[in-house]
Amino acid sequence: MSLQLTDIWRYPIKSCRGERLSAAIVEPWGLAGDRRWMVVDTDGAPVTAREYPQMVLVAPRLVGGLITLSSPGLPDLAVPVPSGQDLVPVSVWESDLTAAPAGDEAATWLTKVIGDPVRLVYLDDPTRRPANPAYSEADDRVSFADGYPLLLTSEESLSALNGWIAEGTKAAEGPVPMRRFRPSVVVSGAPAWAEDDWRRLRIGPVTFRAAKGCDRCVMTTVDPDTAAKGHEPLFALARHRRWDGKVWFGVNLIPDIPDPAALIRPGDPVEVLE
Repeated sequence: MSLQLTDIWRYPIKSCRGERLSAAIVEPWGLAGDRRWMVVDTDGAPVTAREYPQMVLVAPRLVGGLITLSSPGLPDLAVPVPSGQDLVPVSVWESDLTAAPAGDEAATWLTKVIGDPVRLVYLDDPTRRPANPAYSEADDRVSFADGYPLLLTSEESLSALNGWIAEGTKAAEGPVPMRRFRPSVVVSGAPAWAEDDWRRLRIGPVTFRAAKGCDRCVMTTVDPDTAAKGHEPLFALARHRRWDGKVWFGVNLIPDIPDPAALIRPGDPVEVLE
């Protein structure tokens, strides 16, 4: 079995459009620049594409000390990275923490996209939020991602899933692209669903623990190019990959603390250690 890394993605703002990368630095809490920003409501709770699918059309770009926001029908907006001197309470599912607000201009711009009052916040200190304690160690940290620093998916598993979609009653909705699943890293070279059984692996110079499989939600039914909602891939996953009352695709990863300069690139070898 010859495994390799084929794709790297990061998502500067939680639930907004991702960026395909030619290389990425792996930090203890995820890929550098990944999900350090989040859109929140007036109570500080996350606003996501589950409820507001139009968020997938917002394209953030990280350039130096700025993040630039683009969306159809609006002028681009450059937002400086907040200093972190002023913090506000926010939450991410089971985690309560503080983050730095990006200011009124960003809040007004995003409120036009969302249609409800929202604001943009920045996680100035990524050591502030522990990973899901049920499947991690005490020192593990995560950015604004749902629960874990990275998500791994497999090209072979996507191919198998698209075969199931083609055989089902919603065949017209397939094939679905890997972008539906918002992975951090994509691998190829193993049989479909082999990643279910991986416990430790190395990608390039970095070793990872496989914390748990990833249960999937309605966000996977949102077309990342149009924001239209459908039924797949959840229909096919429910027929073939349903257990514990959930449907599953991909594996959540936690990096062992790497060298601060540890880079991964497409083409890097992937080795399953356990």
